[in-house]
Amino acid sequence: MVLVEDMVSRRHAKIIVADDQIVIQDLGSTNGTFVNGEKIKRAKLNEGDRILIGTSIIKLVAADPASAGASLQKMEQQARGRSTQARTMSGSIDEVPLPDLMQLFSTSKKSGVLVVRTDDAEGKIFLEKGQIVFGSVNDQEEVPPLKSLIRILTWEHGTFDMDPAVERTFPTRLEMSTEGILMEAFRQIDELRRIAADLPPHHAVLALAKPVVPALRDLSPDELDVLQLIINYGTLETVLNKSLASDLDTSEVMVKLIKSGYIRTD
Repeated sequence: MVLVEDMVSRRHAKIIVADDQIVIQDLGSTNGTFVNGEKIKRAKLNEGDRILIGTSIIKLVAADPASAGASLQKMEQQARGRSTQARTMSGSIDEVPLPDLMQLFSTSKKSGVLVVRTDDAEGKIFLEKGQIVFGSVNDQEEVPPLKSLIRILTWEHGTFDMDPAVERTFPTRLEMSTEGILMEAFRQIDELRRIAADLPPHHAVLALAKPVVPALRDLSPDELDVLQLIINYGTLETVLNKSLASDLDTSEVMVKLIKSGYIRTD
């Protein structure tokens, strides 16, 4: 199969079928071969596996042997057709998770703006030569970029487009490596999933409990800060945006305030 694009090497990878096994082997390509988001040198393939080569996604499926040749010819024609068009990389994050894309862009030193859209939000991730330098959700630049980026990485449904790089000045720039950002994101996402059942919806209205039975003096300064934000702004989403702490730290405090009876949800 010929994939004519600048992120695919002349001899990129080969797929071997032998002894009732299907194996893919990277041939020393510049930007690497990924299977289910993991960069590989050689890997056994199973039905349903996703192979990422350049900006092309290949999914392994069972097929009728009689139609296999025609299917391959059709795929090659589609690939050549796409290569003749000026296009950006686009697709569905249901098929290609965002962490996989970030790893690909980091390896290939890609520059541009990854625009991710869900039913109710739009996120932007700005990259310079593979390095993530800024992130925003719904163009809310007052929210710290790392906080915005981690929110985007929690999205599991939606579409993405890789737009060309733009010259602009950012309020703050991310200095962490892409690998460091992803590791921190995974840590926070795992912890947020652990407490998700105890959190109200993002648009829920929060209010100070009346009467406040537990003593306010028992709260730490960080917990008092979150309580003040709840009193001032009243919704979980706005409190998360205004808090100087991470979404994880702020959410953990909210769960404690709700369970301890300091605040109520309407």
